[in-house]
Amino acid sequence: MDSWLWILIIVAAVLLFALVSWLRVRKLASRQSRSAVGDSPHKSTVGSQQVAVILNPIKAGAPDAKALIRRSASLAGWPDPVFYETTVDDPGHSAAQAALAAGADVVVVGGGDGTVRVVAHELRNMQIPLGVVPLGTGNLLARNLDLNVADIHSNVQTALFGHQRHIDMATMELENSVSGAHSVHSFLVIAGLGMDAEALGDTNSGLKKSLGWLAYSEAGLRHLPGRRKKVSINLDNQGEAQRKVRTVLFANCGLLPGGIAFVPDALIDDGVLDVVVISPRSALGWVAVTAKVLFQHKRKLPVIDYYRARTITIRTAVPEETQLDGDPAGKATMVRITVQPHSLLVRVKG
Repeated sequence: MDSWLWILIIVAAVLLFALVSWLRVRKLASRQSRSAVGDSPHKSTVGSQQVAVILNPIKAGAPDAKALIRRSASLAGWPDPVFYETTVDDPGHSAAQAALAAGADVVVVGGGDGTVRVVAHELRNMQIPLGVVPLGTGNLLARNLDLNVADIHSNVQTALFGHQRHIDMATMELENSVSGAHSVHSFLVIAGLGMDAEALGDTNSGLKKSLGWLAYSEAGLRHLPGRRKKVSINLDNQGEAQRKVRTVLFANCGLLPGGIAFVPDALIDDGVLDVVVISPRSALGWVAVTAKVLFQHKRKLPVIDYYRARTITIRTAVPEETQLDGDPAGKATMVRITVQPHSLLVRVKG
């Protein structure tokens, strides 16, 4: 057979594979519709409560939060709160387990998103409310729950006496075929694989202390240049689709610091995750992505796609960086995300 005919056959096969892969992903774009939003915030029927407080002691507002919680419980005539502190080696798992074993009626977390995520992992499906007193840099969950991250007093009152509602959580299973590592984590806001995780892991700690969440932007700008990476994406077990991407995000809710609605359609209690695939080739592509996020225009762009799914599996040829709610989670060649609808009870403003 002539060489040019072989070339035509190979090119046709490649184009057919690309078309099938593209059609699979496009078909999944509208597969998942949202269920009705979960229960509205309602007042707790519990009277006197045993409060367990898990604090990250290195956070600047921890002493103030501790004093306010103790004083508020005393004025309410409740038993003295029980306090636990996190450590570098144990960011809250043991403390949450101890609080549950002690019979806590409510568990209040004073810390950043990492501490909140770890404690929430232990409280999932327990029907014991989680109160959030945000003391971190990003405070992503607090922002998505419409808490004022600059008002410790208000957040303490909400954590102790506020209404409560159920929200979704999600699990992220990580496998690294090179190192053999395997782990399972929970997240509440946004997890990701690719460039965003690389930037988060490379954020300057000094800038983070002085600039707060703006330090993430500096790291992000440094990581914008780079090549797209080939991944396979499987949404709700409907078949793998090959994509070249810079980053893939899995959003339970979509509000970021600065009031930026990165995934404006994401709802925290709709039973599905919003998947964002970002694949710019150049600086112009990043400008288009930024404009879409900032100005919320509805025009479709070829460099950013949105899907919905209850389970997502991503596979990569080489280990890629991952992140959970703004914290690095390590490298993986397989990431499996699963939503857990209405699995966490949280305290919110009335």
